[in-house]
Amino acid sequence: MNFFNTELYVYIKFFISLFTIINPIGMIPVFISLTNNQTNNERNKTNMKANFTALIILLFSLFYGCYVLDVFNISIESFRIAGGLLIFTIAYSMINGTLLKNISCFTSKNNISNINKQKKLSAQDISIMPLAMPLIAGPGAISSVILWRMQYSNYYHLIGFSFVIVFFSFFCWVVFKISPYITTIIDEIYITVINRIMGLLLLALAVECIFNGMKSIFFSYI
Repeated sequence: MNFFNTELYVYIKFFISLFTIINPIGMIPVFISLTNNQTNNERNKTNMKANFTALIILLFSLFYGCYVLDVFNISIESFRIAGGLLIFTIAYSMINGTLLKNISCFTSKNNISNINKQKKLSAQDISIMPLAMPLIAGPGAISSVILWRMQYSNYYHLIGFSFVIVFFSFFCWVVFKISPYITTIIDEIYITVINRIMGLLLLALAVECIFNGMKSIFFSYI
């Protein structure tokens, strides 16, 4: 029973780490902005393809990310520090409110300069780029998945993490599915507050990753 509780706690922490890094609630305004010119049917197709593509990317990172690091001869400790620094910058931009602001400015400029092309874009174009990557399965999420894979390398953890990623992708799909209704209930200022809280939690996670990486390197030289 204690073993089951311990493993369940690990998977809950993994889900929370994905939630804080990807922050699907905070991405609702971006998703609405990108799919503004689409019908409900096209928006549903975009939502499905984006989350399915992100699912494949995260599962690939989970199963083969460590082997990619081995090919480039990157140590676990070095990647842990680098991943922590990357997550730190994302968390800092979330706290300052610059992350979603930059994304919104980019999408607005893109829509203005390519308004005719935007109408011709298919749901698949938007779903893969930029929704699936880098908004959902971005560098921060990929780094986090690889770091968790390094820390828990047993095969049953691999299966457990896979189920968590599948469940999280389904969760993101549901959030984007009901996003038009959420925007009518929750004001944008509350989404901004949620984004700040997620950034603070993510900042603590980044500090922990950097600290653990530096601690491992320090004790390796003793």
